[in-house]
Amino acid sequence: MLTRTELHASMLPQPGSPPVRWRISDDPVPYEEAVAEMERQVAAIADGEADELVWLVEHPPLYTAGTSADVADLIEPDRFPVFSTGRGGEYTYHGPGQRVVYVMLDLKRRRQDVRAYVAALEDLVIRTLDMMNVRGERREDRVGVWVRRPEKLLRPDGSMAEDKIAALGIRLRRWVSFHGLSINVEPDLSHFSGIVPCGISTYGVTSLVDLGLPVMMADVDMRLREAFEEIFGPSRMEAKEV
Repeated sequence: MLTRTELHASMLPQPGSPPVRWRISDDPVPYEEAVAEMERQVAAIADGEADELVWLVEHPPLYTAGTSADVADLIEPDRFPVFSTGRGGEYTYHGPGQRVVYVMLDLKRRRQDVRAYVAALEDLVIRTLDMMNVRGERREDRVGVWVRRPEKLLRPDGSMAEDKIAALGIRLRRWVSFHGLSINVEPDLSHFSGIVPCGISTYGVTSLVDLGLPVMMADVDMRLREAFEEIFGPSRMEAKEV
């Protein structure tokens, strides 16, 4: 079986497909509202009533539990609200300073291959980070995107320390994707201590600012969209609601 690294990352749509809607919410979006909106959008996309959508948000501080979450990994259950969610994966944190990217694509128009889709999302993050001179890497035994930390102490097995900078968790319904990924831009990294992030206790968590890059969210958004169009094809900015 091909590794995710070996899978071709292109997920371009069929010729003639309309551009993907690109939406950015300026104000924090409550998690339950985001899930309800995703449900509506996925149903409309699957029924052919709406174009595909990428939605960029921030959330108030909260924890989410994926379908593989182990309650033992919820270290501080009373610290922030905890939401069960239908995405794959385990516990993760969302909060201010973290760019959450909800990706609602019709894979029937693209490529009906879940592993290739996950690899494409990882590649989206890796290309975005590369534009900011950060080397993000995938690990076949750990979904997400990681950065090496040579300045930190070696791990107990003698290998180099690594920190997670982006998490992935997806769900498909009628071959339309939802949920997606999150990139740590400038969140409060201490908030991750209330969980075992993604069930992995032997590695740390980092952010762009923690790595010494004083970037703004808008800078990340611009590069995300550029990388997205390389992999998934054209997008169009949705008009702001008034």
